[in-house]
Amino acid sequence: MPRIAYVNGAYVPHSEAAIHVEDRGYQFADGVYEVCEVRHGFIVDLSRHLDRLDRSLKELRICWPMSRRALVHVIREVLRRNRVRNGLFYLQVTRGVARRDHVFPANDTPPSIVVTAKRTDAAAIARKNADGISAITVPENRWDRVDIKSVGLLPNVLARQKAKELGAQEAIFVDADGTVKEGAATNVWIVDRDGILRTRPADHGILRGITRTTLMDVAKPLGLKIEERAFSVDEMLSAREVFITAATSICFPVVSIDGRTIGNGHPGSIAQNIREAFFDVAEKTLI
Repeated sequence: MPRIAYVNGAYVPHSEAAIHVEDRGYQFADGVYEVCEVRHGFIVDLSRHLDRLDRSLKELRICWPMSRRALVHVIREVLRRNRVRNGLFYLQVTRGVARRDHVFPANDTPPSIVVTAKRTDAAAIARKNADGISAITVPENRWDRVDIKSVGLLPNVLARQKAKELGAQEAIFVDADGTVKEGAATNVWIVDRDGILRTRPADHGILRGITRTTLMDVAKPLGLKIEERAFSVDEMLSAREVFITAATSICFPVVSIDGRTIGNGHPGSIAQNIREAFFDVAEKTLI
């Protein structure tokens, strides 16, 4: 079955979907996006994703392309037309199409919106959870507003490419002072020797991940203690467990960083328990 995309008011074949050459997302990365998991016919944590979309749009002074209710209808329709019950949808909003100029276009310029959906490889995800993944560290070189989920991701792209070339699956940004920031497309967590979960505070320097936020709800009934504080690369390398979280992966255990084995070199029990409990706690919106 051919894939279907939603582009600026129309449902079109994915292979024919296109935007204008002067769309500001293409010209300036002047836009924001969201990625949301779909599992067993439910959209996971949709409200939190749309709340974050609202914040990103406000921070960049981009208008909503339609009402929130209408956008939810479009998302559901794209998922239905693509018959996605386990996978994800991608949503992007830009400042719209206008003659190329760095300053904002006229106020009546309509935002551009694209929504796509695809199925994910459940077997590949299961293998990563069973085996764990490897990561590398890279120096932080991104702009200061990574709290906005902007489409300006070139440093993340280069970091992920470096990881791939070194046989790893994720790159972890590190500040000049040696403290861990976040992954190229994930938030980073450690489990210390006392079983305490630690992750960097999301007030500055990282994206406030939706999966990160829901994980905190998941941890409570599991009796897990969480501390939001910065930690160093050395602390990460000596941790009992390291794992990364994202909407597309939920919770992947990291068993090697920069060639150094984490813990006993196998996925840890805390990451596994969180992953198994996640869907029961997360918000579920029927497609």
